[in-house]
Amino acid sequence: MQIESRHAGRCYGDRWAIRDISLVVPAREPLLLLGPSGGGKSTLLRLLAGLEIPQEGQILVDGKPLSPNESDLRIHRRRLGFVFQDGNLFPHLNAQENITLPLIRAHGFSRADALARAHTLLERFQLLTHSRNRPAELSGGQRQRIALARAMGHDPEILILDEPTSALDPEMTGEVIDALETIRNEGKTLVLATHATGFARHLGGQVAFLQDHRLTWTGPTQKFFEAPPTEGARAYLSRIQRE
Repeated sequence: MQIESRHAGRCYGDRWAIRDISLVVPAREPLLLLGPSGGGKSTLLRLLAGLEIPQEGQILVDGKPLSPNESDLRIHRRRLGFVFQDGNLFPHLNAQENITLPLIRAHGFSRADALARAHTLLERFQLLTHSRNRPAELSGGQRQRIALARAMGHDPEILILDEPTSALDPEMTGEVIDALETIRNEGKTLVLATHATGFARHLGGQVAFLQDHRLTWTGPTQKFFEAPPTEGARAYLSRIQRE
């Protein structure tokens, strides 16, 4: 599966969130969206995921324009996995149920197959002992790992993550980073927006640097950190390192 943004833009009211964004999501390696807050990273993720449609340009999937028809968008979304900043877990369901419900309702799993898949994922992310806990009974790191397990439930072709560690303390961040490294090492395509630059540098892959609602640079992660390519990138990394 290949997703491409071609001169894509999205505005809200009279304010452009992103403008003229062209990039190709690399297969089987991370694509890291970096840049100052408010630069358009989350909006770009939502366009690539088919959660919103561009008002200029196109999103292409396997070389074909993504249709704005809601039924076509739903088919596209089912090929992806999503993890958002707060996990978006169902608060009234326990960890196991948060994984099994989408598998049954959205992906056509039988209850038995969904339970088996949930057991495998909970074990994989070291959460089996918390399977009966609701989100309020879990730590932030555990909640995000449950969100990761849920996103991986249907074996998506691409995993999209929006600031998955932004609200976590260092220990909890480490839990989520370990889980993401496991997913990366399995050859999954990851697309994530993050300010965790230490993690981003370790994860590797490619960087897309967004500033002032535009894509100002793309290239290898190692090159971005070793020799920041633009004045904006240098200022961004300097500021992040001071925080």
